[in-house]
Formats: sequence, structure tokens, C-alpha cells
Amino acid sequence: MTIPLGGRTGLRPAVEADLPALVALLADDPLGSGREARAGEDLAPYRRAFALIAGDPAHALVVAVDGEEVVGTLQLSVLPSLSLRGALRGQIEAVRVRADHRGQGLGEAMIGWAVGEARRRDCSLVQLTTNKARIDAHRFYERLGFVASHEGLKLELRAGDAPLPAGARSGVPGGGSRAMDS
Repeated sequence: MTIPLGGRTGLRPAVEADLPALVALLADDPLGSGREARAGEDLAPYRRAFALIAGDPAHALVVAVDGEEVVGTLQLSVLPSLSLRGALRGQIEAVRVRADHRGQGLGEAMIGWAVGEARRRDCSLVQLTTNKARIDAHRFYERLGFVASHEGLKLELRAGDAPLPAGARSGVPGGGSRAMDS
């Protein structure tokens, strides 16, 4: 089922056959070009991730299409949380619009769908992260009402990396810190 977004564009659930187009969208910017597969490279890691996403009803991976051509994507994940009185959170990830379709309202329509879907799934808030280098994306999300209210931190995990120092895990079963402000 394709949800019309205006003109020839619509939004539909992604299918595995969309993976080459999705990977191309993820790779088509300065940050993605260094971390995503290039045309012709092995898509096995993406197939694995796709199967996990598609098999879990807490996730929605959608594509924006112009006719039959994939021109955008985003993922919405519903995350349960004990904070905020047990609120559900809608997490928006991997928002991309193909360069030749930017500036036409497609990104806004996609985010509008994601916010509406998060409401439909009883989420109390919608959150997203965007790289600090993506200044235009920051302005875009702020224009849509998102507020930069938190500072996000990430820890990249790679095979062979040393574990966190013992003091960073002390006192908490399974490691981690004692408390974090969400």
C-alpha cells in the first residue's frame, strides 16, 4: 500500500528489493560516503539488518517513491521507556531524500508521516539525532518543531576494542553507569 504524498510521490513499506537504492541514499552525502557500501559491494549486512527491522512490528522502514523510483527513506522505531511515566518514544532514523528531490517538501511530508504514525502507536514524544555537521538538517528539523533539548553521545563498538575501564562499570551488574538522564 502506498500513501500518497502529493504529485507522483508516495510512501510505502520498504521491501528487500529496495536495498540497493536505500544503500545508495545512505551513501550519497559526505558522511555516508565513507561508512556505507558502494555500488556493487556486498549487501549482506544490510540484508541482515533489513530482516531484523522487517520482522519486528516496533519498526517501520519506509521508502518515498516517485512513480516506482525510490527517492527517500526513513525508519521509525517505537521504544518503550520507564521514564516519562512509562512513555513510548518514536525514534526517527536514517532520513534521506535523494538530492534531485530535495527542496520540494518531500522530507517534510515524510517526517509528518512519521510523527503521525508515532501518535497512532501511542508515543508520547518523537526524537531523532542528526550529526552535528549536518547544519542544514538541524535547521530543517527545528523548522518542523523539533527542539535541540539534549546532547547525544555515542560509543562506537568494534571487534577487538578493549572494554571500558573497570571503574566505568563498578557497582552495576552488566556494566554501565548508575543513572543516566534520558
